[in-house]
Amino acid sequence: MSAKPAAAAARATVYGYPRQGQHRELKKAVEGYWKGRVTADALRETAAGLRRANWRQLAEAGVHEVPTGDFSYYDHVLDTSVMVGAVPERHRAAVGADPLNSYFAMARGTQDVAPLEMTKWFDTNYHYLVPELGPDTVFAADSAQQVGELREALALGHTPRPVLVGPVTYLLLAKPAPGVPADFEPLTLLDRLLPVYAEVLADLRAAGARWVQLDEPALVQDRTPAELDAAARAYRALGTLTDRPKLLVASYFDRLGEALPILVKAPIDGLAVDFTGAAAANLDDLAAVGGLPGKRLVAGVVNGRNIWINDYETSLSTLATLLGLAGQVDVAASCSLLHVPLDTAPEQDIDPQVLRWLAFARQKTAEIVTLAKGLAQGTDAIAAQIAANRADLASRAASPITRDPAVRARVAAVTDADGRRAQAYPQRAAAQRAHLGLPLLPTTTIGSFPQTGELRAARADLRAGRIDRAGYEERIRTEIGEVIAFQEQTGLDVLVHGEPERNDMVQYFAEQLTGYLATQHGWVQSYGTRYVRPPILAGDISRPEPMTVRWTSYAQSLTSRPVKGMLTGPVTMLAWSFVRDDQPLGDTARQVALALRDEVTDLEAAGTSVIQVDEPALRETLPLRAADRPAYLAWATESFRLTTGAAGAATQIHTHMCYAEFGDIVQAIDDLDADVISLEAARSHMQVADELAGHGYPREAGPGVYDIHSPRVPGADEAATLLRKGLEAIPAERLWVNPDCGLKTRGWPETKASLENLVAAARTVRAELPTA
Repeated sequence: MSAKPAAAAARATVYGYPRQGQHRELKKAVEGYWKGRVTADALRETAAGLRRANWRQLAEAGVHEVPTGDFSYYDHVLDTSVMVGAVPERHRAAVGADPLNSYFAMARGTQDVAPLEMTKWFDTNYHYLVPELGPDTVFAADSAQQVGELREALALGHTPRPVLVGPVTYLLLAKPAPGVPADFEPLTLLDRLLPVYAEVLADLRAAGARWVQLDEPALVQDRTPAELDAAARAYRALGTLTDRPKLLVASYFDRLGEALPILVKAPIDGLAVDFTGAAAANLDDLAAVGGLPGKRLVAGVVNGRNIWINDYETSLSTLATLLGLAGQVDVAASCSLLHVPLDTAPEQDIDPQVLRWLAFARQKTAEIVTLAKGLAQGTDAIAAQIAANRADLASRAASPITRDPAVRARVAAVTDADGRRAQAYPQRAAAQRAHLGLPLLPTTTIGSFPQTGELRAARADLRAGRIDRAGYEERIRTEIGEVIAFQEQTGLDVLVHGEPERNDMVQYFAEQLTGYLATQHGWVQSYGTRYVRPPILAGDISRPEPMTVRWTSYAQSLTSRPVKGMLTGPVTMLAWSFVRDDQPLGDTARQVALALRDEVTDLEAAGTSVIQVDEPALRETLPLRAADRPAYLAWATESFRLTTGAAGAATQIHTHMCYAEFGDIVQAIDDLDADVISLEAARSHMQVADELAGHGYPREAGPGVYDIHSPRVPGADEAATLLRKGLEAIPAERLWVNPDCGLKTRGWPETKASLENLVAAARTVRAELPTA
C-alpha cells in the first residue's frame, strides 16, 4: 500500500468485546445472584458498570463506533430468544413472572424443569443455548435489552451500533422443541419471525440507532438452495423496510461462498466480512461479484479468534485492494473479541519479548485503530508502528522457542504402523472383558469431581507461598482418598481419581509440556459463568517427564477396582489453546500426540488398565465447509490413534466428547478406534445413541444420562428412562452408564445424589435384562 491516504476516512470498529471484566466481575455477580448473596438490582448495576468500562476503553483507544447488545448475562443466542419471545412455556411457568429467573431457568434449568440444550457456537469453544421452536411457536418482540443498552451508550456520548443475531442464523441454530417431530424445520418460521425483527429495528431507530448489525455467521456454512433463498427473502424484506436504521450484515469464521452474491445484491447498506484464515478467499470472491459500490464494507483483517499480533503490511495490502471494491471501507477484527482474553498487560510471567508477539482484546483494538489510521491517512502516518510490528514478527520467526530439531525428527520418523493398535477391536474386547471383569451396563464418571473452594484455596496458597509443596500434596492425597471412597461406597464400577490437582483439562498438561505458555489472567468465556484460560501453543511440543502417573497410581493403590488414567487428547489440546499459526495444524497435532503417547505407555507400565483420552473438541474443530473436512478428519483421527497406538490389547482405551452435534462425524468417531466412547446425550434425549446405531458403530459407548451443566439432580427413574432409550439403539453388552461430562463445576451434594441415582438406575435396568 502506498503512503497516499484513502479518499474516504476509514473508521475503526469491533463486533463485540469480552463481557466478564478484568477480574471476572460478571461471573462473581451472576453466581452471587444464584446463591442469593447479590440482589437483582446489584447484578444489573455490575453489568451496567462493565458495559460502561468496555465502551470507555474502546472509545479512548480510538474506536469510532462501539457495539451494544453484545453484552449478556449468559449467552447472546439466549438473549435473542428473549428478544423474539421464544421462551418455552415450561420456563415461564417454572418461575412465574420474574423475567430474570426465567432467563436463568432456560440457561441452567431448575430442579423441576430441564434447561435448553447447549452446544458449540460454530467451530469455537463458546457454547450457546439452542432455541426450541415448533410449528406452534408464536414470536413477539421484546426489544427492552437492546434499546436499553443503546440508550446507555448514547447517554455517555458514544456512537453505538446495536448487534443482533440475524434471523436466518437464529433459525438455523434452532432445533425442534420437545414433542415436535424431529423433521420440523425451524427455518419454515422465517416469515413469522421477520415482522418481529422489523419491530425491533423500528424500536432501535426510534431510540437513536443509525446502524444496526445483523450477524449471519450461518451463511459461511454449506447451505441448500432453499436456505440461500431464505436469506435472500429475509434481507429483501428487512432491507425494503421504511422504518429502519441502516443495516450492516456481518459474517465471520469462514468464506461466504455462494451466500456472498445474495448479500451483495440485497437492499442493505453494508457488509462486515472476515478476511482472515480460510476467509481470505472472500477478497477474490468479492472482486468477482463486482464489490460493494456505494456501500459500506467493514473489513475483518485482524484475527479475532487467536492471540498473535497482526501483520500490518499484509493487512494494509488487503485493505488497499478493498478500497476499490466499496464506497466506504472500515476496519475491524474478523469476529467478536469475545473469543480472546481482555489484556496482555497483567501477564507478568511471560517473557517481555514473547509478550510482544501477543495481542488480546485491548491490543487487537489498538491494531484495528492503527490500521484504520494507516488506511485513512496513508502508511507514513503509522511508519513507526509498521517498523515495530515488522521487528516483532521477525523476532518470533527466528526464536529458538518455536523449533526443536529433536521433536521434528521424531515426527518425521512416524510410520503408519505407529497409528494402529496391534490387535483388532474384537480381540481387544475379549482381552479387556477377561482382564477387567465388568458387569453389563458398567458405571463410571467422565473424570473430574467437584473442584471445591478448599482445593482452589490450596492452589492459591501454594502459589502465594502460604503452604509448601508437601502441604499441598497432602491435601491432594486426602481429596483423592475421599473421592475413591465415595465411588466405592456408591457402587461405581470404573473409578477416577477426581483430578483435584488439575486447574483445567488443557492447562494442566500445557504447563508440563515444552512449547506452551500459560497465562495468569487470560480468561475467556466458555459458557455462562464458566471461564477458561487457554494456554498458548508457541513452539514445538515434547514431554520432559510423566504428567499423570503419580496420582493415578496413588488412586489405584486405594482400591481393587480399575481407576482410569485421564488424558486430554491432541485435537482438544490444540482447539482449547491459542494455537501457533506458523505451521499446519496437523503437524502440531502429531507433536502433541507423540508427547501423549509417552504418557499412555508410562500409565500402562504402571498398571493402569483403563486410559481415557478425551477429545471433546473433535467435532467443534470440524471445518465449517464440507470440502475442508476430509483433510482435517484425516490428521485429527490419526493423531488420536498415534496417541493410543502403543497400548496393549488388555488396556481399554476410552475417549469422551460433549456438547456438540455428533452426526456429522460418526465415521470419524469410528476411525478413532477407541474401545469405549462416552458422549453428551441427556439434553438431546439420547439422539447420539441413535446416530451411532444408524452408523453401525461396532464398539462400546456411554451416552450420558446425567446433564452436569445444570444444578438439578435427575432422579433414578429419569436416568433409567434415558438408559432404556439408549438400549433401544446400543446392545447391553456394549452400553456404559455415565454422566454427560466431568463434574468439576458441580457441588458435592448434587454430585453425590446424582451419581447415587445413576448407579441405582443402572442396577434397575440391569435387572430387567434377559441375560442378567
